[in-house]
Amino acid sequence: MLGRHPLTLALLLAVAAGPALAAKSPAPAAKPAVSIDKQQAARNQALLAFQKDLVSVIAPQALPTPLLGGALLARPLTNQPDFNSFHTLINRAEQAEGAGPEINWVRLSDCDAKADDCPNSDAMNKLTAQVPDNAAVWLLKLAQDVRDTKSDAAREDLAKAASAKLYDDYTGASLKALATTVTLLPPPQAVINPLSATGAVGVQMTMVFGLAETQPQPGLQATSRLCEDGVGDASIKADCLKLGKLLEWGSSPLARSLGLHLREVLADDAAQQDDAKRARRNLVWQVQNFSQLSARAQGDAAIAQHLMALARSGGNQMSLMLTALHDYEIPVDAPADWETDKAG
Repeated sequence: MLGRHPLTLALLLAVAAGPALAAKSPAPAAKPAVSIDKQQAARNQALLAFQKDLVSVIAPQALPTPLLGGALLARPLTNQPDFNSFHTLINRAEQAEGAGPEINWVRLSDCDAKADDCPNSDAMNKLTAQVPDNAAVWLLKLAQDVRDTKSDAAREDLAKAASAKLYDDYTGASLKALATTVTLLPPPQAVINPLSATGAVGVQMTMVFGLAETQPQPGLQATSRLCEDGVGDASIKADCLKLGKLLEWGSSPLARSLGLHLREVLADDAAQQDDAKRARRNLVWQVQNFSQLSARAQGDAAIAQHLMALARSGGNQMSLMLTALHDYEIPVDAPADWETDKAG
């Protein structure tokens, strides 16, 4: 049963969260805590003002990628004028010439939860038409159908996901959009911690990776439960194994973890089970080391600049992570004596 082999989601979320959750610069011991809190609150307010300024600079653009970046910057802001709001900018991005499915993916969160309209139904319908071969779309729909107790529809979603050609949650596209827009204005001194060794690039990196983590997420846990509940059904098991093979080459560590997990617990061949277990161990090692590299970037401007350059280059979370590890000569295979239960 899948429930006996829980996903390593807690650690893998470190990549989804990105450097925004990395270690902060130490506070000076001589300063009272209340003073430090006030300083941080002031920097937070200055950062929100800086985001608003960035959105105002980006808003007049007409191309989809800058508009996507502007929309992501605007999403956490309140009291925005309508023409600079997340809703307006993401819809302008969707209507812009050359707009791709990554725009509708972000549009999924342009919805009203109180009206039970999440994810955005128009964006969902357009995605199923735009990228029917993307398993991430069908897994998102699967979670929605499971939530709405539409078991037959969820089973169809699983079959469509298993027959897809790729898995992409478009986080790479959002990272690229943000990384190419946050540099349009230099961060003011008010947002930079005077103790920070990374200065402006540290602020930009935190914004880029922090805002990108708010991507809509496919229903990976709902998928795992569906495969668990249907483990005795040969057709469901076959689709789950087929889907797992696809997810192993997906765009995110979370998707890859689920794919390897499904092979580890559903494959009939013991050698396949052992190989999947080994690969998942390596994946946890990769995520942990990328998280540590991201933490180092908070105090090293060269690393921060390099991660920003990788974000601007496109690709996806997995390619960014593996490239960063390679560039800093960090092995992607865990040492023989490394234990995942002691990782952290």
